[in-house]
Amino acid sequence: MASIRNLLIERKYPFLTALAVLLLSFALLLAFTRSTNGFFSIDFSRSIPSSSPPTPIPSPPVQAINGGAEGVDHQWEICKGEKGVQAVDYIPCLDNMKAIKELKSRRRMEHRQRYCPKPAPRCLVPLPLGYKTPVPWPRSRDMIWYDNVPHLKLIEYKKDQNWVRKSGDYLVFPGGGTQFKQGVTSYIQFIEQILPLIEWGKHTRVVLDVGCGVASFGGYLLDKGVLTMSFAPKDEHEAQIQFALERGIPAFLAVIATQKLTFPDNVFDMIHCARCRVHWDADGGMPLLELNRILRPGGFFIWSATPVYRSDERDQNVWKAMVALTEAFCWKPVAKGTDASGIGVVVYQKPVSNSCYEGREVDKPPTCIQSGSHNISWYSPLDYCLPRIPVPESGQEQSWPVSWPERLTNIPPSLQGSTSISAAEDFHNDTAKWDILVSKIYLHDFGINWLNIRNVMDMNAGFGGFAAALINQSLWVMNVVPIHVPDTLPIIFDRGLIGIYHDWCEAFNTYPRTYDLLHSSFLFGDLTQRCDIVEVAAEMDRMLRPGGWVLAYGVLLNKLYPSEYFIQVSISQIQSENKDNHILPCFIRPCERLN
Repeated sequence: MASIRNLLIERKYPFLTALAVLLLSFALLLAFTRSTNGFFSIDFSRSIPSSSPPTPIPSPPVQAINGGAEGVDHQWEICKGEKGVQAVDYIPCLDNMKAIKELKSRRRMEHRQRYCPKPAPRCLVPLPLGYKTPVPWPRSRDMIWYDNVPHLKLIEYKKDQNWVRKSGDYLVFPGGGTQFKQGVTSYIQFIEQILPLIEWGKHTRVVLDVGCGVASFGGYLLDKGVLTMSFAPKDEHEAQIQFALERGIPAFLAVIATQKLTFPDNVFDMIHCARCRVHWDADGGMPLLELNRILRPGGFFIWSATPVYRSDERDQNVWKAMVALTEAFCWKPVAKGTDASGIGVVVYQKPVSNSCYEGREVDKPPTCIQSGSHNISWYSPLDYCLPRIPVPESGQEQSWPVSWPERLTNIPPSLQGSTSISAAEDFHNDTAKWDILVSKIYLHDFGINWLNIRNVMDMNAGFGGFAAALINQSLWVMNVVPIHVPDTLPIIFDRGLIGIYHDWCEAFNTYPRTYDLLHSSFLFGDLTQRCDIVEVAAEMDRMLRPGGWVLAYGVLLNKLYPSEYFIQVSISQIQSENKDNHILPCFIRPCERLN
């Protein structure tokens, strides 16, 4: 069995080498307290040439390999596919075919929901044949390597709608879509034309795109300063979310079925559906009630579908059902129009107070019964009720965050209240801390070429300070709030950032090779008490692109033994305003320059 040092020198299995280092550091957490600050960075580089076309990266052979880290003895194997699931695209909680086959019903899209295997996988996902260094942003918005996402089904299925086409070695995204007859740019301009109140990138900052296709809507809204969470299920529209993430556009896999989306209440400035294939009136309107739950009071729902502009009986029946639902929800229609290509759009606005709910003649759907406890939406069933609009202590209407970009650093509305003084202080201190760490250390000390970093995940995001400090970089951050820590996700959305709830004892809803950098802050100490760190490491490896990085703030490395396993160890420290030294005892990365 090769030692870690030999693997580093010979560079036979770069993923395994990085994982072995990572696992050793995780194992040490069990022996130390959480009080000492530490930081490490691991380069998962496969020494990928940057020339175009880049050299394909070979997959490791299918064989068992010893992880080799002290305290962690695990035989790593390559994941194997099964019927209907390719190993290179394996998503553990969405590809659990055994659980899916045992479902008694699929009427409400139950088969598109999460069913995580127990125990969680401990295998490594192989690369597609001919995998190349991803096309850098912003070129990636319009073209990606076909070999990285080698799927043609969607090209054929949507060939008349200009979603995506193959051109030589590339997949090209012209900015078309089912409802974007004149291109997505024209569609976005049309929305602003019929609804000037939308104020892209100022009033409207955080958007949810339901049934997003290849996420061109969200990709082009980035030009307007709008951050869009695009989602769709893993279904017959093969690899649509994989295309989106390879393009460098924020996206994840989800479905509105029987469970709540993993977002807090009242957080999205706008929700968009363009022929998103959701039956909003199903089950008494429960899918639309779920959107109402997560839409910010005063926020907009934009619906572009044939019932808006066609007059045949089927479409008109759907339209009448939608009118009845939105009236029952107290949603106000604020705009409706048809563009030059004949595509229609209607815009609804959610109320900002409870007065309409209280004045309804029929309490259907009923207003939700308030509970004294706060429940995070994680495997939570959909509710058939209208949550009451939160009322600030002042008794005034629910406030909207200040305009972007001021909302990034202003006290979020979700922090305003009886504890606002201490909460505001914590918020400002956290923002200042991450500004210093990122500007003084992250951007300079680790040898990371941030121009090549596009898709970033903060695995324990707190107030979103890490993402806020990176706001001027050409990247986006998926802020994850673990379900076992205090719920700060509403604050993150109030700041104009995006995020999601998750339990790191399970796999994340994303394709393999979709993130350039994974960051965490004091996550793993608590996590080792709840689940097997080997499984967490395997999931991190699955999500990372070849050449990606892991930065784990709060992992103790200052007592590592034997230290020769690590190629480079440094100490960084900064001084706060009160002259206290904040020491980051060690950061490391295996040196990718060894031959």
